[in-house]
Amino acid sequence: MPGKSRSLHWSLRESTRRVLESIAPAIQITIGALLAYSLAHYGLHHMTPLLAMTVCITSLGFSRDARPKRILQTSVGMVVGIAISDVALVFLGAGVLELALVLLVVLLAARFISGSSAFALTASIQAMIVQLLPAPPGGVFVRTLDGLIGGVMALIVTALIPRDPRGLARTDANKLFEFFIESLESLRLALRDVNTSLADDALRKARRSQPLIDNWRMSLDSAVAISRISPFLNKYRDELKGQVRLMRGMDLATRNLRVIVRRVDFLLKDGKARPYLSELCDQLAEAVLLMREGLSDKEALDSAQQQLLEIIRQLDPKRFGIADQIREASVLLLLRPLLVDLLCSSGMTEDDARAELPEV
Repeated sequence: MPGKSRSLHWSLRESTRRVLESIAPAIQITIGALLAYSLAHYGLHHMTPLLAMTVCITSLGFSRDARPKRILQTSVGMVVGIAISDVALVFLGAGVLELALVLLVVLLAARFISGSSAFALTASIQAMIVQLLPAPPGGVFVRTLDGLIGGVMALIVTALIPRDPRGLARTDANKLFEFFIESLESLRLALRDVNTSLADDALRKARRSQPLIDNWRMSLDSAVAISRISPFLNKYRDELKGQVRLMRGMDLATRNLRVIVRRVDFLLKDGKARPYLSELCDQLAEAVLLMREGLSDKEALDSAQQQLLEIIRQLDPKRFGIADQIREASVLLLLRPLLVDLLCSSGMTEDDARAELPEV
């Protein structure tokens, strides 16, 4: 029962998190669909502009990838599917064979436009709606026009009513930094207390960390792309470019961290404590915590860089008397590329960061 209670609590927490994260896109989608309907119905007097709403809703969606390019691609694909279906109705008429032919053509055309299988299915559904529903007053191509209205409206609300992509990118960045700092803290305690179970747990979490990088990259790419067309986000372009540099460095640093965690997990099998490595992990955690604050505070990022420089200058096996101990020295040597990546993330060039490494 306690296990079920914890599982239920976790499920409720995740559901609540999803709802909270979906508020902004839900509002954006609702406004976009309402505007698309209003333009088609009240502006152009289309009786039932179903496709104006469905194209707008589907193009915006709840995807983390809110780039205008992705929205345009989705809109174009669906409008192409609608147009093919409209043309088929005019020249071929309606029937079972015509229905099958249109479905096949739209599926293949969608696969040509995008590699997403979900996209192809979405485009084909729009085409089947055109095939199966009666033609509206004004002719069959009214629905193609409705689809265009929905796609254009999706792009307009993306620019004028953005769903806070900057905030989402920062949230994703914080999740990665949280994992990174927790991993360093686990390594610190494991190396100090020879806690192999803690090291094993850190290794399991490290192996599942790639989605954290992928989510941050995708949300940040969306924020940068939207800032190019949105008058409200344009002023944050320099800040977002700095975050891109930070993300790229943290991506490489996270990959190196996984290797280090795996190596420490193996090293601790001999039952010996490594207090000096534990202390280095503690110093690293403090520096990365400052880098996290550097998402919004340039001075914190500068302070992090100074701390990282102090750490990287210590990374010489001879300093700790382990130059002839290959297993132990290997962990220290693995920290060197990690520190270079973190320094690059903080704003230093790779050549300058490497120049700070002590000779071994």
